[in-house]
Amino acid sequence: METKYIDIHSQLIDECRNGSSKAQFEIYKLYYKAMYNTCLRFVKNPMEAEDVMQEAFLAAFRNIDSFRGEVSFGSWLKRIVVNRSLDVLKKKSLDLEPLEEGRTIIDTDDDRDYEANYKVEQVKKAIALLPDSYRVLLTLHLFEGYDHEEIAQIMEMSNAAVRTGYSRARKRLQELLETKKFEIWMS
Repeated sequence: METKYIDIHSQLIDECRNGSSKAQFEIYKLYYKAMYNTCLRFVKNPMEAEDVMQEAFLAAFRNIDSFRGEVSFGSWLKRIVVNRSLDVLKKKSLDLEPLEEGRTIIDTDDDRDYEANYKVEQVKKAIALLPDSYRVLLTLHLFEGYDHEEIAQIMEMSNAAVRTGYSRARKRLQELLETKKFEIWMS
């Protein structure tokens, strides 16, 4: 049996399906800030983030019939935004560091280390300084809430590669947060 999610904006979504530009604008007003912030975490450039967000909304409205209500509309839209943001990074030749497929990584996935020792803003600023490949993995997991399997699907990578990359990204982030240079920069 297929479980449907009851969306609080289902009436607006139905109106969007019928081509109502007024309903589309209402949906846009409800979600644009969150979707812009998501784009910005990936592409780092405010103007580019705005463009990506606009393209994602257009794609969502063009393909609104594919929204089946299995998740909230916001989750469905965020997936489009994340995919569009990743497409932009791929076009810029996202330089993924080579990852050894066979290497076993024990990943405790204990992100509480960061929360206990650093403020969220410090972590965000430090992540922004990382290479794109690390920034994307950390953003997808820490801020967008995707698990490693979902990230592997989104990034078209193996689970092992995602886990290895994530582990390396966490290590690099931790090193950056612990440097005196970063603490001075944050002051």
